[in-house]
Amino acid sequence: MRIRGRAWRLGDHITTDHIIPGRLKYKVRTLEEMRQYVFNDLIPGFSERVRPNDVIVAGRNFGYGSSREHAARLLKLVGVGAVVAESFARIFYRNAINVGLPLVEARVEAEDGDEMEVDLREGTVRNLSKGTEESFKPFPPMIMSLLEEGGIESYYKRHGKLPWE
Repeated sequence: MRIRGRAWRLGDHITTDHIIPGRLKYKVRTLEEMRQYVFNDLIPGFSERVRPNDVIVAGRNFGYGSSREHAARLLKLVGVGAVVAESFARIFYRNAINVGLPLVEARVEAEDGDEMEVDLREGTVRNLSKGTEESFKPFPPMIMSLLEEGGIESYYKRHGKLPWE
C-alpha cells in the first residue's frame, strides 16, 4: 500500500482540538458538516486545499487530548492519506488504525508542499522533493489488512469477523 501526496508540515503536540475543535460539538452534528473545520484554527481553509492522499508530517505527540474518534475519521474524510509523526498519543493511534487512517512513526524532514511517498509494506517514507528516505517498522499483517480494507468496520462488513478471530 503506497500513499503519495503533498506534505502539510505541523509541529509538536497537535491535539484533537487542533484537528477538530471541541467547541463545535453542540453546533455541528454530522461529520460531513464538521469537515470544513478540520485544522481550520491552524491552517485556515485546509479542508478545501487538501488533496486526496496528502500527508501530514508532524513532530512529537500527535493527536493527544480528547479521545474523540471523529478527529481521525475527519482526517480520512477530507482526504489525508497518512500521518507521519515522531510519536502519537496512543488513543489517537488506535482510533486512526480502526478507521483505516495509516499512522507512521518516523522523523521526517519536510516542508509544506514537498512531494511525499509512504510505502506501508516496505516501511519507508520518501521525501521525493528533497531526495531523502526514512525507514519505519512496517505494520504486522493483521493491521495491514485493516488498513487495506479501510478500517475495522469495513473489514468486518466484508469478512464477517475481525483479522484476529
